[in-house]
Amino acid sequence: MSASKKALIFGVTGQDGAYLSKFLLKKNYDVFGVKRRSSSLNTQRVDDIYVDPHRKTKFKMLYGDLTDSLSVLKIINNIKPHEIYNLAAQSHVQVSFEVPEYTANVDALGTLRILDSIKTLKLQKKIKFYQAGTSEMFGATKPPQNEKSDFYPRSPYAAAKVYAHWITINYREAYSLFACNGILFNHESPLRGETFVTKKIVSALCKIKKGKNDILYLGNIYSKRDWGHALDYVEAMWLILQQKKPNDFVIATGKQYTVKKFIELVCLKLNIDINWKGKGLSETGYWNNKPIIKIDPKYFRPTEVDSLLGSSKKAKKILKWKPKYNIKMLIEEMIDHEFSQ
Repeated sequence: MSASKKALIFGVTGQDGAYLSKFLLKKNYDVFGVKRRSSSLNTQRVDDIYVDPHRKTKFKMLYGDLTDSLSVLKIINNIKPHEIYNLAAQSHVQVSFEVPEYTANVDALGTLRILDSIKTLKLQKKIKFYQAGTSEMFGATKPPQNEKSDFYPRSPYAAAKVYAHWITINYREAYSLFACNGILFNHESPLRGETFVTKKIVSALCKIKKGKNDILYLGNIYSKRDWGHALDYVEAMWLILQQKKPNDFVIATGKQYTVKKFIELVCLKLNIDINWKGKGLSETGYWNNKPIIKIDPKYFRPTEVDSLLGSSKKAKKILKWKPKYNIKMLIEEMIDHEFSQ
């Protein structure tokens, strides 16, 4: 019987890292997850698969940091994984305007540190590398966006990810690395972080429904996004690394909704009969004649990304991938999770 494949996941405690870990464990991988050392535990997304390190387990947690090249090199050398998934990032767009240098260090140079470690250790024939790209790289590019669309990043986060994308291609071509980019459009789940708009909307409206909250403040409710479920998208990550040749893929649902429409779908599921009054910064959502949604200019980005819509024709043809979840199923799952808390 052949030994299990080993997967190394940078960013294991995030939404995608948690789902990918569980997906790979079901496929009998030995999974090594890398997390940053912090004074507060942030492992709640993987607590159900993490056990006492003294016991035999197929999931192991390691401390490491993408801003520390020696740390990255040592981890890869010690584990010698078959697959590396780089999901670690400072991934909040608004925050990237506030900490642009840190965002670049993790999201851009962090990717370089992994790639160069693979090259330095001469493991390019043994390791397959997945780089987590983002639809934010397209920014102001006209939709629909696919693998041939131009990048036009509109935030430090997006700009850092564009560097990561091209350095992955450069190392693939220069050093024959099996290195791939997955350009994933917005994907959500019950595990989404509280500051991301979908989670923020679902969480706040559930609290308003329960009478535990009064008003939800939002920024641009007319930005359009292509929203999928993280469960579908981690399967695509894995499929990308199972191909005979390294390649880059856009992963998206091909369906687009405004933030306002997302709000209305959540309200519909919660039996909140919302109606809107006013325009611009004065636009307000009412329920039972009480304001429950207001616009706050502080949530607008310095440079907005108005419209993201992905085309996954290449992924459907080559990977045989297509999403199983639609937006209503996603919202229902997120709401059910909120009420179970």
